[in-house]
Amino acid sequence: MRKKSTLLVVSVVLAFAFAGTAVAQNPPVSPSPVKRTIISKIDVPGSNYEVITALLEIAPGFKAGRHFHPGIVNGYVTEGEFWLALDGQPEKTIIAGQSGLVPDKAVHNEGAVGSTTMKAIVTYVVEKGQPLVQPVK
Repeated sequence: MRKKSTLLVVSVVLAFAFAGTAVAQNPPVSPSPVKRTIISKIDVPGSNYEVITALLEIAPGFKAGRHFHPGIVNGYVTEGEFWLALDGQPEKTIIAGQSGLVPDKAVHNEGAVGSTTMKAIVTYVVEKGQPLVQPVK
């Protein structure tokens, strides 16, 4: 019994040691290539939805990967160029001064093209309690 307990403790210690080494060798990206600063959050009366307004910033050349949002998204680009690829539609680039819409739960990829950070004011009308961004494999 004592051997099993000792073996279990050694295994746990080694697992944590290897996990720490992996984190040290592959630290998270810092600063994050996507920054979302929530400006306001308002409940939609009589529904299970909320309206979230945010300043979205995406580092130059970064693409977020395929994902969806649990509701509609409307954005207005204030700086840079926003690349949007909705599944089943041609890719498009939205430049400063233009807006774009992502339909409810539409799977898409997005990012910043060009050499500057893309900034946009984005309004999400989404289901309460759901993650704002849901990755798709």
